[in-house]
Amino acid sequence: MFNKIVWATDGSETADRSLPFVRDLLNEHDASLLVIHCEERSMGARANFTVHPDEGELQAKIKRQVDEMSNRGIDVKYRLVSTTAGGAAHRIAELALEEKADLIVVGTRGHTAVGSLLLGSVTQRLLHLGVAPVLAVPSVRHPAAAPKREVEFAS
Repeated sequence: MFNKIVWATDGSETADRSLPFVRDLLNEHDASLLVIHCEERSMGARANFTVHPDEGELQAKIKRQVDEMSNRGIDVKYRLVSTTAGGAAHRIAELALEEKADLIVVGTRGHTAVGSLLLGSVTQRLLHLGVAPVLAVPSVRHPAAAPKREVEFAS
């Protein structure tokens, strides 16, 4: 069912929580992977800087994750792209269309806490753009979502 999977990551812990799902899907479907990281830049008359002050560290971390997957035999490509602040979802959607992706996997919240009150601004936009199905992995597992267990009583 899935031949090409996109993992869109901002390098956050939330994005990392979606990585095991990506690995499972790749194994199950024998799919290839495109890892996309958008470096968001704030542009102005006198400024052109990355939105995240630790951008270099994030890029190095993502590159290590990609190298690790490649070393495990996963068919993986890495695309680092730049966009203006707030444009990451559209850039990810463009690349997903270009690569004919069957699925986009993302975390539900990343670095922008104010803009990600429910799902995360990038995740929410990807869902609305509708270029491919989106698997949105929650940042935390809510206790109410845990499977119910039968209580066993000792005899």
